[in-house]
Amino acid sequence: MSWRRAALVAVPAALALLLAGCGDAEPGPNDGPTLSAPLTGGPVQAIPPLPASNPTEIKVDKINAQSSLIPTGLNPDRTIATPPVSQPLQASWYRLSPTPGAVGPAIILGHINGGGKDGIFAHLHELKPGDQVQVKREDGKTAIFTITKLEQHSKNKFPTLAVYGDTPEAQIRLITCGGAFNKAAKSYVDNIVASGVLTGVA
Repeated sequence: MSWRRAALVAVPAALALLLAGCGDAEPGPNDGPTLSAPLTGGPVQAIPPLPASNPTEIKVDKINAQSSLIPTGLNPDRTIATPPVSQPLQASWYRLSPTPGAVGPAIILGHINGGGKDGIFAHLHELKPGDQVQVKREDGKTAIFTITKLEQHSKNKFPTLAVYGDTPEAQIRLITCGGAFNKAAKSYVDNIVASGVLTGVA
């Protein structure tokens, strides 16, 4: 797995990063999923954001994905740190992004595969607008997000501002890899991004 050096743009420094890798399987993986077109749903009713509280667990029933969340920051080369590829079912929260449920886009990262096994977000591309994501928090609340958009972006033309930039309400971004696998670089060429809006609290 490789997470390449970020391309910086005019967004807050903590978010000015380009995600660039999501796991590799041995021996050489097949190409990843490819979306035929972006999926965008109708408007949803966002609820007021919650106070900040670190996340502890994510659950996405539609794709049978559930994992504890470990906080990650930056590697020395200013790439986003992630769980080791030997733990492909471990998801992480980028701790320099908002906490899930607080105002802004919370960033949740997950491998597509690792060590020849499916990763926590192996089926992220199967989500559709209207599906729900639940994130448990240290304050005992569960933030419930409704997916509003699913997109696939080339890492060479990643829309950093649109994905990581400030938002007026509490949102979430679930990110993994997709598209062709570049064997020379040991990396997928695209990212799949599922975006959602806070619509409930349990």
